[in-house]
Amino acid sequence: MELILKYFPQLTDLQLKQFEELQALYKDWNLKINVVSRKDIDELYLRHVLHSLGIAKIQPFLPGSKILDVGTGGGFPGIPLAILYPEVQFHLVDSIGKKIKVVEEVVSGLQLNNVKATNARVETVSDKYDFIVSRAVAQMETFVHWVNGKIAKKSLHDRKNGILYLKGGDLTDELKIYKNAMVYPLQDYFEEDFYETKSVVYLPLKYKG
Repeated sequence: MELILKYFPQLTDLQLKQFEELQALYKDWNLKINVVSRKDIDELYLRHVLHSLGIAKIQPFLPGSKILDVGTGGGFPGIPLAILYPEVQFHLVDSIGKKIKVVEEVVSGLQLNNVKATNARVETVSDKYDFIVSRAVAQMETFVHWVNGKIAKKSLHDRKNGILYLKGGDLTDELKIYKNAMVYPLQDYFEEDFYETKSVVYLPLKYKG
């Protein structure tokens, strides 16, 4: 928790309580349905919570915006971002039912009213969103294909609507076909060694009616 406060000192009492409760909720549910490795559970705030919040360092979300989290797994990056932005609507999608079950239980335990969880392939989702977030569930080209047509027409933010993707390692080859992609190394924002090779990739996407 000290890690979260170190980089996000302006949290409300409710947000602090919700972030603190994450560890116990995930430990409990992970014993029933394994969604996070044992090592990662012990380092939940470093490897999952703060990593998810790296997106907020690149792009804060405005009240009223809608965010789609694709392949959310156990709820990352969607749940930490939903705690940070209670006035933003988050839609967490995963094709694996037991993972969505954990997401629903954690959301219920935290009493998060701004999260919807859906067990489905993202291609079947018909809504439109300001930003689409994810943690390295596929190569960028595959991911762009999955989320084609899911971007809202109007931009609420100064930055154009698009993808905010948490990725690791050398992204040169993967991104060479995307001339307008921007890479933000998380070591510019977080000093822990874990973030040396981690980045947020921003890729603007055009609205398709």
